[in-house]
Amino acid sequence: MLRTLFAVACAALLVACSSGEPTPADVPDDISRVIDLKSTFGPEFKVTTVAPTGIDPRILAPQTLPPGVKFEPPDCAKFATGLALPAGLKGNMAATTAEGEGNRLIAIAVETSEPVPLTDPGQACQKVEFAGPSSRGLVEVAESPVIDGARTLGTHRVVQTVVNGKPASGELYNYVASFGSILVIVTANPLVLPNQPVAPVNTQKARDLLTAAVAAVRG
Repeated sequence: MLRTLFAVACAALLVACSSGEPTPADVPDDISRVIDLKSTFGPEFKVTTVAPTGIDPRILAPQTLPPGVKFEPPDCAKFATGLALPAGLKGNMAATTAEGEGNRLIAIAVETSEPVPLTDPGQACQKVEFAGPSSRGLVEVAESPVIDGARTLGTHRVVQTVVNGKPASGELYNYVASFGSILVIVTANPLVLPNQPVAPVNTQKARDLLTAAVAAVRG
């Protein structure tokens, strides 16, 4: 009798252990969950979202530079121009944008018809300078978060140019996580506001947003 009760208890324990919530591996990736990040921003942020839609090539296009720009080191041009999606790639994307504390943060989740490789800068391309007739700047590797099961890459881009005869500059941080057919991208740049000094980019918040966005997509 004791042996029978023990067997029943063991069976019940196995059922209890195996009938709980789905494990992370059982939950499919869902790019629409990047919209849930809206609730993580406080009232000081203005937040907008984009529901899943077809990939917009304009948003995910590599950085365009005017003709005549030269890179140093020359072999680092591919890394300096940024992430490029293969021609004909199909897929969907969703996004959350938050503006506040002098920064604009955008988290984009992309699901593609095939994996998109990240360009490995290697040791030679940790910092790339470029210059042309009307612009100059640099692209350098930035610290990125370590995320299990994903490859991550951070870049910092500074561009100086002339607009209507006046010098102008721009700064952008870009963080990418790649896993399977999913890309999660976070961009961060300072806002130019009237009568206010330009705030530094909160890179820690941007890195945390990438980690949170990947976790949201994975469920």
